[in-house]
Parts: sequence; C-alpha cells; structure tokens
Amino acid sequence: MKALVYHGPGAKAWEDVPDAAVQEPTDVVVRVDTTTICGTDLHILQGDVAAVTDGRILGHEAVGTVTAVGDAVRAFAVGDRVLVPAITQCGRCEYCGRGMPSHCQTVGGIGWIFGHLIDGTQAELVRVPFADTSLYAVPDDVTNEQAIFLADSLPTGYEIGVLAGRVRPGDTVAVVGAGAVGLSAILTTGLWGASKVIAVDSNKFRLEKALDFGATDAIEAGPDTKADVLAMTDGLGVDVSIEAVGYPQTLQTAASLVRPGGRIANIGVHGVPVELPMQEMWIQNVTLTMGLVDTVSIPTLLKMVSSGRIPAEKMGTHTFTFAEMNEAYEVFANAAANSALKVVITP
Repeated sequence: MKALVYHGPGAKAWEDVPDAAVQEPTDVVVRVDTTTICGTDLHILQGDVAAVTDGRILGHEAVGTVTAVGDAVRAFAVGDRVLVPAITQCGRCEYCGRGMPSHCQTVGGIGWIFGHLIDGTQAELVRVPFADTSLYAVPDDVTNEQAIFLADSLPTGYEIGVLAGRVRPGDTVAVVGAGAVGLSAILTTGLWGASKVIAVDSNKFRLEKALDFGATDAIEAGPDTKADVLAMTDGLGVDVSIEAVGYPQTLQTAASLVRPGGRIANIGVHGVPVELPMQEMWIQNVTLTMGLVDTVSIPTLLKMVSSGRIPAEKMGTHTFTFAEMNEAYEVFANAAANSALKVVITP
C-alpha cells in the first residue's frame, strides 16, 4: 500500500509500505476512503513531537471501510463504513472509565496514538486497535466529507471549548482564533443557546467564515480588540472566552475579554510558556480550563450532523487525491494565503 511517511523534520514522502494487517484480536483494518490534515501534523513535520520517529505513517483522522477484523471484534464487520477518531480507547482502564480516553493507560497513557505512537491514517489502509470501543459507525445519511471533521476538529472545539467553557443559554462568547477548531467551537455554541458569539481573528477570510458558521459578530484582531468586545457586552466582557490558536498573545487576549465570574476555555496547543496577569485575575473569580480532546461527544455530534443541525461539510474548503498529498500539505500549511480551513483527501 501507499502512505505518507515521516522521515524527520521537514521530510515526508508518499511511498510504498507494507500493507496494514490485523496484529491483535481486537484490531480491524480500515480502507481509508477520506482523510484530512491537522495542525498537529504540521507540528510533527517541524520536529516538535519527539515521540514521532523516522518511518512513522502520519495522520490521525479517517473515514473508511472495514476490510479485516480480529477474532475478538464483535461490533464491526467487513464492509462497515466507520469513522476512525483521533483518540483510541481500550474502554477498561481507569481513565477510560472516567470518560477520559485521551489518557488511556492501555495504549500508552495518551489516547492520541495514530500518526504518533503507531502508524496513522494518511494511507490506503490503517490498522485500528481496540476497534469495538474506538470506532464509530457512520449513518447512511452522513457523507464521508461530513464525518471526517468529527474525527478531531469538531469534537475538539465542542468538548474543550463549548463544554469545558460551560456555555449556557443567553451567554456571550468570544472565540479568539477562527481556524478549523475555533470555527468548530462557533458552530457548536448554538447547541447550548449562546446569545452572542464574537469571532476574533486577524484574517478577514476566516472572519467571513465565522459569520457563516454562526458568529453574530466579527472583530479583526488589533490593539482595540478588548475595547471592541467590551462595547458589544455593555462594558462587562464575555461570559466565556475561548482561545483556539495556541500563542501566548492569543491566550492573553482571551483572558482580557472575560467578565468577573466568567470562564476561559483554552483549546490552543501551546509550545512555549504563557504569562497571565494572575495578580489581576484571581479576584475576578475566573475559571481557566484546558485539555486534550476525548472525542466522547462523537455520537452526539453524529446525530446533530445527521439531523442537519451541524453543517459539518462547511469545514472543507479544498479537495485533493492521495496522489496530491504533498500539494494538500502545501495548501494547508499556508492556509491564510490559500483561504483554506480544512482539506478533504480521497483516493
């Protein structure tokens, strides 16, 4: 089979590798019909993730068809169309029992293993461990192009942004960063009845998309961001401020927008320390949350997509074939210049 293989910082190749195969009784093999690229893949290519070594197949999101099953698999059969999520879970360890498969002990203490600790999904075939507790059947009325964004970005925006930020009916919400994950948060704030959703970004294309995804207001990031948000919220600030970029300045901006008693939900992946004005924040009764997605919201999100409540297909702005994998990476790595959100890659 062919797959996108990591060969060290800045080096990758679409090349021939041995076919994925069942190795354990709980495994299945999935033929990848649709995959995509995540910002984490770009971090890997920059050499930021030391656990990813030369020879690893990249990718951690896929929709596909089961082609082989292990002897212990009961929930899936050859021919089933399935969603392969970013998080793998054994379903039995302490953290899976807590509803936190992002820290599944059985698979190594972190549920994100595809394209990280084991070979990933940017390939013609992928081996999926613990299939019964990790895979999700895709309803007939949900397309591959809709389902692929439920593998990572939509659950991340929803779980780490909307749910962790405890968005409630009538709340005002600011989302700092209108990339794929920020837009996922915007797209799902409506499920909890937010009355005002303010998108903040430096990219005009993303701000236009944010309004299309359900934001009520859009602010171009700059020195007046805080003043603009305060003006929109009766001088109080927002109830929930969601950070979806991962830079020190964007988290600092998000923190500056929240009112006393409000919540800051950090989604962004931060690679360097961030200094926050704790001497000012502590007395404001502010809550700060952060975390790695568990993907436990996928069944709910599948229902919302199936019913038409969440138009997940809006996330995809560019389509490529497997043979164009390198071009897909080039477009995604330069998303702002290419007006790209997420790419859809198919055979």
